[in-house]
Amino acid sequence: MVKVVRTIAEVRDFVREARARGPVGLVPTMGYFHEGHRALMRKAREMCPTVTVSIFVNPLQFGPQEDLAAYPRDFERDLATAAEEGVDAVFTPSVEEMYPAPQAAFVDIAELTGVLCGRSRPGHFRGVATVVAKLFNIVGPDYALFGQKDAQQLAVIRRMVRDLNFPVEIVAVPTVREADGLAASSRNVYLTPEEREEATILFRALHWGKQTITGGERDPQRVARLMAETINGMPGARLDYAEVLSWPDLNPLATIEGEVLLAVAAWFGRARLIDNMVVEAGN
Repeated sequence: MVKVVRTIAEVRDFVREARARGPVGLVPTMGYFHEGHRALMRKAREMCPTVTVSIFVNPLQFGPQEDLAAYPRDFERDLATAAEEGVDAVFTPSVEEMYPAPQAAFVDIAELTGVLCGRSRPGHFRGVATVVAKLFNIVGPDYALFGQKDAQQLAVIRRMVRDLNFPVEIVAVPTVREADGLAASSRNVYLTPEEREEATILFRALHWGKQTITGGERDPQRVARLMAETINGMPGARLDYAEVLSWPDLNPLATIEGEVLLAVAAWFGRARLIDNMVVEAGN
């Protein structure tokens, strides 16, 4: 039976008692669970005797023209999913519980946030880092699990933990994909059947970018251009970005070497989808 806790005091009491059994894992989410969320919960279950999942649609990370009000929600289905995956507690605070007064303190990551989604969504990662810092302080997990699909978010959280000395280990879980390569995402629900088929171009662009690198290409601009042209060749896609950056520092590259991040984002109808792939290019 999953315990539902709605206040900071309740979840702290729960974790305080649970810690006697060993490490506590936290899976921070905005709900509307899919197979990617299940993979995070399963990994947490493998690692920790106690697994907590937070469900909180964080207003700080949405811009004024973004889909906060329309973001998909289905708490009862999420609760059933959490129970199936052996989650011990779901922390689902209200906005008033998390932000009882206008927020005056924020977490800004000076590096990593001026590229990719940070450039397209100003203020987004300040909102992400701030709410994750709050969740770490509230829950106090030993491990926190994040998906590789949100690669920039993963890099930002890891830098925050390192620089601010949070006593938590960040665990990355590989992207979960459908059979045709589309990455699992809560926003996939926005796609029409035609847009759903078109969206597979993101994975194909990444795959061809990877093949180009493994074939010997070392010019990041050529690889980025190939991925952009691939996505732009799909009539229903509206490209946001296609880039090749260093991983995990997200710096521009003169030459592809070592681990690099291939990252793409595009609109399909009302859904803005992201995807990425980490490639080992060698020297």
